[in-house]
Amino acid sequence: MRVSVIIVNWNGLGHLPECLDSLREQTFRDFETIVVDNGSSDGSVAYLEERTEVRLVPLQENAGFAAGNNAALPVARGEYLVTLNNDTKAEPEWLEKLVAVADAHPEAGMVGCRIMNYYDRELVDSLGMAICSDGMSRGDFRGRRFPGLAVEDEAEILFPSACVALYRRAMVDEIGFFDGDFFAYCEDTDLGLRGRLAGWQAVLARDAVVYHKYSMSTGALSPLKLYLVERNHYYAVVKNLPWPLILLLPLHTVQRYLAQVRLVLGAKGTGGEFMASGSKKECVLALLRGMRDALLALPVLLRKRAAVMRHKKLSSHDLRRLLSRHRLSYRELLDADRSDGGSGRTS
Repeated sequence: MRVSVIIVNWNGLGHLPECLDSLREQTFRDFETIVVDNGSSDGSVAYLEERTEVRLVPLQENAGFAAGNNAALPVARGEYLVTLNNDTKAEPEWLEKLVAVADAHPEAGMVGCRIMNYYDRELVDSLGMAICSDGMSRGDFRGRRFPGLAVEDEAEILFPSACVALYRRAMVDEIGFFDGDFFAYCEDTDLGLRGRLAGWQAVLARDAVVYHKYSMSTGALSPLKLYLVERNHYYAVVKNLPWPLILLLPLHTVQRYLAQVRLVLGAKGTGGEFMASGSKKECVLALLRGMRDALLALPVLLRKRAAVMRHKKLSSHDLRRLLSRHRLSYRELLDADRSDGGSGRTS
């Protein structure tokens, strides 16, 4: 078995049929489909039991995206592990093209693909990931129109979005899969940085296309998502980034918050979403809880950092250069221009 496609599901019965049907139509056939169900209560398990092509891993409760993917590892047989969100639809040649790029780049532990907006199929969701100075990350070129971009096939990326990503089993065997403590969000930042630190490359399969219904599980701007993203990006920073960048983290965090305040006052991008939200107080408290819980986890994170550094092959200097090549501004991170049509990354 060359590929194990892993789908983590939680009350996603409304999305599963289209996702699984698109896998049935793949031109590449040497793969298995593993669905980890996170204790769904919407009839997902009964539906999945009727899909004969699915290997079902039922969990009793919602363990989250990170631990959910990890639960598939004991039964996954593929040399490539492909994570796929349940709210996606893949083009028929998606897996064939994704595997072809992985085969052509044995040095790459990770391969991303062209993730497009499900509702506007010229609009980019992610072409790999980009990162801010404080460790916040998001899909590269998000909000840009793909026909207007000059993106090379098999270009280097920082790391892929775990929404749809191929991970080489050899890399996972070396450094581990997702960190279950993340629950959801930024777990791909952590895994991607660990992989790059260990010397693995990451490339883009530009012509492997998947359409994604963005943030269908937690909402585009919800207190839960804000809490997890705020907490987890600190987790990823402490575990992986060079100490000079960690020491500058308070300064970079202040800069991000100032950018957020400007957007709220201008009602642009995520600032506009915040102003339209009915849970402004809950959102602010979620951010504060995220910072608090990251600080409380610092002793555990430092032990995890020591384990990460045991696999380190990339120098701190080279990592900083890599991060600089895939740098994202706070304005881009916060979708400052989305209300004007969406500009995404400008470089």
